[in-house]
Amino acid sequence: MIKADIVNEVAQATGIEKISVAAVLDAALESIKKSVNNSEPVYLRGFGSFIIKHRAEKTARNITKGTTITIPEHDIPAFKPSKAFTIKK
Repeated sequence: MIKADIVNEVAQATGIEKISVAAVLDAALESIKKSVNNSEPVYLRGFGSFIIKHRAEKTARNITKGTTITIPEHDIPAFKPSKAFTIKK
């Protein structure tokens, strides 16, 4: 599923024009990105959380050159689904 599919489904379910749904979806996603970039977690009850995970510094190997490199510590965005967000088979 891509963003256009989500816009189409929401537009059909609510009766709102696709342009308006796309604008709201873009604004919501931009708000989530902005909060996560500011190291603020975003909690959506019943869906999940967008959080920041810290990765410690580590050493790795470049196997083509046979050298060791150091990967500095860094933060990455992550999604943690809620318990209600389950895949049913």
